[in-house]
Amino acid sequence: MNRREIIQHIRNNPKVSVLILGGGVNGIGVFRDLGLQGIDVLLVERADYCSGTSAASSRMVHGGLRYLENREFQLVRESVQERNWLLEFAPHAVQPQPSAIPFFHWFSGLLNAPLKFLSLLNRPAERGAIITKIGLYIYDAFTGTRGTIPRHKFLQRADARQQFPGINPKLLGIAIYYDAQMALAERICVEMILDTEKLCSKAHALNYVSLTGCQDNGIVLLDTLSGEKLFVQPKILINATGPWIDDVNNSLGQPTNYIGGTKGSHIVINNSCLYNALNEYLLFFENSDGRYVMMCRLGECVLVGSTDIYCSQPDEAICTPEEEDYFLKMIQHIFPDITVKPEEIVFRFSGVRPLPTAKAKLTGQITRNHRIEVLKPTSERIYPILNLVGGKWTTFRSFAEQVTNKTLDFLNLKRVVDSRTGSLGGGKDYPKSQQEINQWLTNLGRQTGVSEEILKTWFTRYGTRAAEFALFASGQVSDNPLQSLPEYSQAEIIFILRNEKVVHLDDFLLRRSLIAMEGKITNELIRELSKIFQTELGWDETGRMDEINRLFDLLEKKHNFTIE
Repeated sequence: MNRREIIQHIRNNPKVSVLILGGGVNGIGVFRDLGLQGIDVLLVERADYCSGTSAASSRMVHGGLRYLENREFQLVRESVQERNWLLEFAPHAVQPQPSAIPFFHWFSGLLNAPLKFLSLLNRPAERGAIITKIGLYIYDAFTGTRGTIPRHKFLQRADARQQFPGINPKLLGIAIYYDAQMALAERICVEMILDTEKLCSKAHALNYVSLTGCQDNGIVLLDTLSGEKLFVQPKILINATGPWIDDVNNSLGQPTNYIGGTKGSHIVINNSCLYNALNEYLLFFENSDGRYVMMCRLGECVLVGSTDIYCSQPDEAICTPEEEDYFLKMIQHIFPDITVKPEEIVFRFSGVRPLPTAKAKLTGQITRNHRIEVLKPTSERIYPILNLVGGKWTTFRSFAEQVTNKTLDFLNLKRVVDSRTGSLGGGKDYPKSQQEINQWLTNLGRQTGVSEEILKTWFTRYGTRAAEFALFASGQVSDNPLQSLPEYSQAEIIFILRNEKVVHLDDFLLRRSLIAMEGKITNELIRELSKIFQTELGWDETGRMDEINRLFDLLEKKHNFTIE
């Protein structure tokens, strides 16, 4: 169903087994799992899918090496297993990421780490090589024997400096290990929604629909595009709004205090020296304040993050000048001969982690684990509210599994499908080797007449969904590259507009592509894209200009990005 048809369906059928508020990765993960069970479920998101906390990740799919120090062994084990699952079932979007931990001391932290483990110390302390080695042994043990990724190794000073020529000469060595990266995390979310709606005719998702309140044992929603109010009567309400969970409960007349979030900011840098110095590795290290930070390649740029600061107002989270300065000094510490100028920062983003309320003196000590808080039905509210507290990107499937199991219990139903089966989006029928990839592309080229060069680009972006793009493009009269950004084509844009629930310009630029994050937005591109959007989405000229102004305002306020 398209958006209009879903809204008409809600008008005609206001009763639904499960209503999910929140279209971040946790809400979408539950939507997917419930859809696999054949449950009638409606997911609504007040903005675009994966536009809040889930869009502000470090793009890492990782086990959480540092969580070992907080005694969260089960979380690390779970995270490593989920990382391996994503590498296997979403290979188009999640790739192995060689990572490196530089160390400048051998024995530092040998006393502090066990004291932290016993909760007897809560001040920053640098971890040396020995502590790092112990942690990586445990990390490898959790990975298991399937060989999904290589095990860790240590490089002494000479080999480490050969691997990273520009690194701080005080370096003693580097620990090499593997995790994974998801460059465009937002696409994983969109593809899970599309998969679920295709698989289950009773599963529907709407973006730009917000909660306004409750009445008559139901929920009142607002379609912010049309201004129409919709009434829904769920058997179960799932609050997956992340750092907004307490705000939502308050609006439902059920005050809670579940969330004590922390802000994580990132910057994206276009600096060829830094890009080359990383040598395809993600550098993960401890800054002088005890905060673990990272830098890695992202497309043609370098992603640097993140901070960890208490924040109670998620709508106001932005990357501040102080945080930018923090990152630039951090880079200078690791690569003293590389100068990154503030004007080389091409993008900034920030989000609030939905961490549980805690009294920890250090934000790093707050658990990244997840849990379900249940508000039982009352005489005024016949449905329970399941609140999804905490969680991290890597563990969305396992968290969703727990939520789905509890939901099925409420509905007196049994699980019929394991959510670990079935690939995500463009990972379906993914070729296993480079030879198979080449053959797949050759066959698709013969079938559609699309050039192999374009198919390679689409395969990199969309995995095996590239076949859908190619079949669509082959039916077009012409498919010219965009004049302002030739790496994208008109048919490619039109296919996304028709099939991926795009409403606004920023939906495509920030969440269906890496264009904004890589600093590639220009006035020429906006003018060209807005004309395509106008034709496809039925905007008049006033609407087109409103959309351009909306985009400018969003980029300036949320990302400190000004288009010249």
